[in-house]
Amino acid sequence: MADRRLQVFHSVAKQLSFTKAAEQLFMTQPAVTFQVKQLEEHFNTRLFERKRGRITLTPAGHLVMGYAEKILALSDEMDTRVGELTGEVSGPLLLGASMTIAEFILPRVLGEFKALHPQVQTQMTVANSEIIENRVAELSLDVGLVESPSHLPNIVTEVCCDDELVVICAPGHTLARNRSVTPQEVLAEPVISRESGSGTREFADNYFRDNGVVPDELNIVMELGSPEAIKGVVESGLGIGIMSRATVVKELRLGTLVALPLKPRLIRKFSVLTPQEKFRSRLVSAFVEFALARMRQMADNT
Repeated sequence: MADRRLQVFHSVAKQLSFTKAAEQLFMTQPAVTFQVKQLEEHFNTRLFERKRGRITLTPAGHLVMGYAEKILALSDEMDTRVGELTGEVSGPLLLGASMTIAEFILPRVLGEFKALHPQVQTQMTVANSEIIENRVAELSLDVGLVESPSHLPNIVTEVCCDDELVVICAPGHTLARNRSVTPQEVLAEPVISRESGSGTREFADNYFRDNGVVPDELNIVMELGSPEAIKGVVESGLGIGIMSRATVVKELRLGTLVALPLKPRLIRKFSVLTPQEKFRSRLVSAFVEFALARMRQMADNT
């Protein structure tokens, strides 16, 4: 329902790029430029400064951007509330999840939720916890599921369940016969680690600091962005890894990996994030409630 010119302007202002806005809106760049020009003619002022191939908002552009955020949010809220009068949970759900949750936990949750509410269309973003957190804060995601607490004040965090991080190694590794592994023993081994920005990496680094080991002193021989990739390298015997126990259930059953608790144990919380400033629709509320309950149940059965 919102003015199309305002929607296009908002996208350009967020991206500070006509090209990126055109890609996001599935429009041609000339069409995006035309819509912005129409809005500038309506206000009889320039909304963007164009210099050396870069664009910035003018003072008038900043003013219009502030109102555009409010108008578009109210328009979305109106569409949602009118749609909810039908009594159905339906519509698009913009969901983001960190790697561990997306690969090993969320598929079952989403499948069961979709079975209950077939009119829901889920669009999924998979990235590390830091990226998901930022996109929730930017209002480009309705819900984020991550492995670390939010650092941003404009995000509502609801703690879901406990998740234990364990040391994994190949069955033939020298640590495989241990009952547990200390931080000092990890210090002596080559480590296959998640990348910076990962919730798993952040929690592991904090754990080592709290237990007298400087993370930079760890012998990290490889950084990988996927739990599956880390498991594959660890299985080959090139080093040990630190991962969620939930990610290695299949490998433990098959005997291709060994999981050892850290001493002291490392327990973190999975969290569900929603934007504080955005109206929470019936769909978002239904999904958050379902995901919290189902993930807690799954954690209890692990």
